[in-house]
Amino acid sequence: MEKTLDLCDYDAVRPLLQKAGFRFSRGRGQNFLTAAWVPERIAEEADLGPGDGVAEIGPGVGCLTRELAARAGKVLAYEVDRDLKPVLARTVGDLANLEIVYADVMGRDVQADCAEKLCGLRLSVCANLPYSITTPVLTKLYRAGCFSRMLVMVQKEVAMRMCAGAGEKDYGAFTLLTRWYAEPEMLFTVGPECFVPRPKVQSAVVRLTMRSAPPVQTDEDAFFRVVRAAFNQRRKTLVNALEGVCGKTRAAAALAACGLDSQVRGEALSLEDFAALTNALQKSAI
Repeated sequence: MEKTLDLCDYDAVRPLLQKAGFRFSRGRGQNFLTAAWVPERIAEEADLGPGDGVAEIGPGVGCLTRELAARAGKVLAYEVDRDLKPVLARTVGDLANLEIVYADVMGRDVQADCAEKLCGLRLSVCANLPYSITTPVLTKLYRAGCFSRMLVMVQKEVAMRMCAGAGEKDYGAFTLLTRWYAEPEMLFTVGPECFVPRPKVQSAVVRLTMRSAPPVQTDEDAFFRVVRAAFNQRRKTLVNALEGVCGKTRAAAALAACGLDSQVRGEALSLEDFAALTNALQKSAI
């Protein structure tokens, strides 16, 4: 085992990667951390203890994995790239509280995996997410409904969308999806110089405190139909944006019933406003 190998030193790790025949895949969004302070701080911010079970997506060479395993009761890591299997066997194979599933997390029943492999532990997610699949992975993790919190590193622009408030330029459908399931908080940013290969974007770490129930009372499917319609064409007023959902007349009547201006756009509405609008529209059987 390479117990003393600095996993954030790319020159030290490179021979293992070359021997395994590994090549970075842009399609898989593979960017490995080379600044030790980043995985250390992510693990510290996660506030883990022996009673915590952590799901990690995309461990890479294992620099964050080791930090998580040093704090948590058990780590369950998903790695889609099987070329990294011999590398991870050398870098983190000595960790007794680590289990690696070599599969695409998008094809796994994450809730079932956690129930089996992290049974009896408080469930968290802690990951440097592959940027190419950030939105679908987060959506899947939100809807798994089994995690109490998540700490994820994503592109800074995605982090800003997750944490934006109504009326801000980054506010949109993904903001509302995030806030339906969680309370987001941006913790810190990470520059391109902290990775190999260097991405062309800034990154940011977001803490998500997962909700035990939605913060509003409305039909979830109807709510997100309204939200998607509102943001599909941001420049349209809500009356026009909702035309294909319920017709302009019903949209205008629902807005009036909620005390909203007929010229309002979706970006101005809070999650609570969208819930009230959805409930008003449901009375018209959208």
